[in-house]
Amino acid sequence: MFETNFKNEFVEIRGHKIGLNENKLIKIPIDRLPTGTLIEIPVYIFNGKEAGPTILLQGGLHGDEVNSVELIRRMLIDKSYKIQRGCVIVVPLLNVFGFLSLSRDMHGKDVNRSFPGSKRGSLASRMAYYLMKELVQNVDFGIDYHTGGEQRCNYPQVRYTAEDKNAKELATIFNAPYMFTSKLISKSFRNECYKHNVPILVFEGGESLRLDELSIKKGIQGTLNILRNFNMISKDVIIQKSDLSIEITKHKWIRAKIAGLFSTVIANGDKVKKGQTLGYIMDTYGETHFLVKAPYDGYIIAINNFPIINMGDAIFHIGT
Repeated sequence: MFETNFKNEFVEIRGHKIGLNENKLIKIPIDRLPTGTLIEIPVYIFNGKEAGPTILLQGGLHGDEVNSVELIRRMLIDKSYKIQRGCVIVVPLLNVFGFLSLSRDMHGKDVNRSFPGSKRGSLASRMAYYLMKELVQNVDFGIDYHTGGEQRCNYPQVRYTAEDKNAKELATIFNAPYMFTSKLISKSFRNECYKHNVPILVFEGGESLRLDELSIKKGIQGTLNILRNFNMISKDVIIQKSDLSIEITKHKWIRAKIAGLFSTVIANGDKVKKGQTLGYIMDTYGETHFLVKAPYDGYIIAINNFPIINMGDAIFHIGT
């Protein structure tokens, strides 16, 4: 796996060439605020002494998913990217505009629905275009870090493309608590990379606009598992051992049958049995008390943390 045609003898980004045993920070200009302030995307390149696979580690594709940004930031601070073999390209925050406005989107458009993009299109489209043109052309595979959205907290998990055997192998190596296939979405980053034979793992953990310590630690641990597997980092780097990933084959959201105030009695990530009470939905006057029960045996892979629920809202994501 990834043992031929290494791309890191020279990595070229925006005219900068980074050779073996070189590290560099490149700031890619994207656009200006209406005030004239320049917005740049910092890209870190860590190229090892020996030829090896090149991996893209990317956070903040959605601007409100701050957990992904913090995960990569900690690895930078902890100097986890002391790369001996191969190359790591690190983008801590891609969607700067969404980050500043606490929004998933970039000027009202989802970057992750804008691929392959255009250099003359919207800001989101241009971001997608240059991401593929400047960064992805250099890499063998990548990890795209995400969180749940709209108060939905994802238990740490990796998703991969069913048709991509390399992606499944990477997911197994990453060893998140849960792993499962996910359908390709039109105009998404993973879909475009799949067209270019670049496997992408999507790590999901936590929820938007909130840091989740467990997800951060599991994301860092999984990333180090990948780097260690390909002999990219020193064997002296300590990686906490954990149980093998549980492979989810089917998953479905349980939806609220009535509106009201929602509370849970189980924890995210729990194993549950059919008929087990998962939570309650109550009206504001105390006249109704509706039990939400597990429809089958499985694992809780995401929970809606928002307490005010409308009929039909997704509240528990259960995998089997």
